Amino acid sequence: MGAVSAAITVSLDGYVAAPGDAPGRGLGEGGERLHSWVFGGPWRYEDAVRGEPHGEDARWLAQAGARTGAVICGRWTYEAARHWGGRNPAGKPFFVLTHRPAEQPHGGEFNFVCGLEEALARAREAAGGDDVHIMGGADTIRQALAADVVEQLTLIVAPLLLGAGKRLFEGFTRSLELEQLGARQSRFATFLEYRVRR
Repeated sequence: MGAVSAAITVSLDGYVAAPGDAPGRGLGEGGERLHSWVFGGPWRYEDAVRGEPHGEDARWLAQAGARTGAVICGRWTYEAARHWGGRNPAGKPFFVLTHRPAEQPHGGEFNFVCGLEEALARAREAAGGDDVHIMGGADTIRQALAADVVEQLTLIVAPLLLGAGKRLFEGFTRSLELEQLGARQSRFATFLEYRVRR
């Protein structure tokens, strides 16, 4: 059985989104800078065309994608990304945590499930022995860490201070011990990879 991994981009001061996050503006006002590494440099919500990752950023994405057999995300991430235009961005079985699991929009591109336990069971089955990747948002990753199901955690640290917004570990009170597996550096981010010790 593959591992359960989680990864999310944070600012140096621990925010995953600037204030004012909303559908189509999922990283908040000015939060686009968090994902410069995803688009090969600065970008704006209004940009019709965005760049591609390159160098170490592209390598990390390719390696993570090759190990992944299924993806889990929270409903707010799904809404904030405007449903990725109705197209599954991972190209793998994709499970969205929601309180409204009866909804199954976009022709089966996404599977809506109620609760992390059910999402994880279905994702593991769909992954067929590959990793299950939890992509966020922050609340979903906190739930998974609190439930002690995350085995590998990657924090992608963007070189900026946001000063306000949504914090990754807001309200998280559990103690966790992490073992550092490695670090990668690109122009736009530092990738810190950890094993979550049981």
